[in-house]
Amino acid sequence: MTSDTMTNTATNKELRIRLDQIMPKIESPDFLKNQGLGNEIGFYVFDYPAESELEVREHLTFMTDKMKKRGKTFADINLFEIVIEILDSRKLTERAFKVQKERGDDALFNALKGPLEQNRVAEFIAKKANLENSEFILVHGLGSAWPIIRGHGLLNALHAKVGSVPTVLFYPGEYDGLTLKPFGEIDSNNYYRAFKLVP
Repeated sequence: MTSDTMTNTATNKELRIRLDQIMPKIESPDFLKNQGLGNEIGFYVFDYPAESELEVREHLTFMTDKMKKRGKTFADINLFEIVIEILDSRKLTERAFKVQKERGDDALFNALKGPLEQNRVAEFIAKKANLENSEFILVHGLGSAWPIIRGHGLLNALHAKVGSVPTVLFYPGEYDGLTLKPFGEIDSNNYYRAFKLVP
């Protein structure tokens, strides 16, 4: 067994252990009632290696199905689907595809900065989340929506929109409690107001 294989095996085992801690944490009274946070809003980040996206996605599906069967009411937000819904609602989807095909990713990114400005996305998520009837919000799919949607910008925008509803961002990258680093490689702006869901 090579050292790389051993490292990957250890990383996968550690991730599985952390994934198994998500549901007990989310279902705990402290999480649901924003207790023990020192008057901070219940915003959380679950970071994971970007290469483990499929494993995290599978676990999320398993977990959300199980919690629905237990009668939990929550918002399950896929950011890529949100992007498409916003573009569809403004009849911009076909135009976006055309811009990307004819002028490339950079031109598409610039064209979508207005329609997909972080505050607009946050407002759309807040409406879709049905806040009055949601115990919490799970936000995922950032890897597919990046760089149009960025973790720190979205969390900052969501703060003013979701009130006291606990919110978890599943983040393909690294979060050390202060800094979000997408995909573990790209430096990003600091974000100080979220807790690590699972250390």
